[in-house]
Amino acid sequence: MTPSLFKGNFWSPDILSTIGYDSIILHLNNGRKNCKEFEDFLKERASIEERYGKDLLNLSRKKPCGQSEINTLKRALEVFKQQVDNVAQCHIQLAQTLREEARKLEEFREKQKLQRKKTELIMDAIHKQRSVQFKKTMDAKKNYEQKCRDKDDAEQAVHRSANSVNPKQQEKLFVKLATAKTAAEDSDKAYMLHINTLDKVREEWQSEHIKACEVLEAQEYERINFFRNALWLHVNQLSKQCVTSDEMYEEVRKSLEMCSIEKDIEYFVNQRKTGQTPPAPIMYENYYCPQKNAAPSGKAMGQNLARRGPLPIPKIPDDPDYSLVDDYSLIYQ
Repeated sequence: MTPSLFKGNFWSPDILSTIGYDSIILHLNNGRKNCKEFEDFLKERASIEERYGKDLLNLSRKKPCGQSEINTLKRALEVFKQQVDNVAQCHIQLAQTLREEARKLEEFREKQKLQRKKTELIMDAIHKQRSVQFKKTMDAKKNYEQKCRDKDDAEQAVHRSANSVNPKQQEKLFVKLATAKTAAEDSDKAYMLHINTLDKVREEWQSEHIKACEVLEAQEYERINFFRNALWLHVNQLSKQCVTSDEMYEEVRKSLEMCSIEKDIEYFVNQRKTGQTPPAPIMYENYYCPQKNAAPSGKAMGQNLARRGPLPIPKIPDDPDYSLVDDYSLIYQ
């Protein structure tokens, strides 16, 4: 730790001023507020991590993801879902770790608060004592100055009346002067006593101020160091989470490297094949001339129709009456 800087830089010429001490206290209060804000940040981040982890867990366990895949790709998908499950568990664990860090930060804040309370009570008491003694000293000064003026007035009255008053009046003026001198001397002693007391209070206050500066600076050093380390640890935890997640996803990549497209297709064929003989073509069958091994139906039939010979010419019988219908001949003559 560097030499104390607080005790040499937070003074004021005004004996009643607390501006230096107030400035330090304000800074430390802001420091406590900053720690509280980071503590709340950790708690909120923990809630986010926990919520994300649970959502990821539900996604991994309840949402189908290639459930009908087979063979090597199926095994890769199983590894994928398992590693997603593991990543989700890591996020939930990270949430618990962050809450623990937030709890430590809260304990640190409360510890510093109690330590500071002792110093603040001492300084509040010495400030009050200083103010009270200063007021008493100023009142004693006013009284002293007034008694000095009274004595001066009495002396001037004696000088003015030296030749103008009778002895009896002169005696009264001397008595008044003697009383004024005694009062002035008493007030002077009282004033000096208050000055000495005030100086002792001032020295005590300065001593306590220096002690307070040293204690509060040590606290601020400790707070900054703790805050910095807490932030460093938080970032390391997030980095570790990323590394852990990547290691888990690397397992998925390894399983995908083992995936074989040819083997998966071959596995499907072996498990689901239905036969190696395709259906025979459908043959054409002439309605008038049924025959076996005729031209096939469909497209093949259409192609074969173009290669068929002409229709046979009917044979005309020798009987001439064959073509007559009611004495009308169908044969051109």
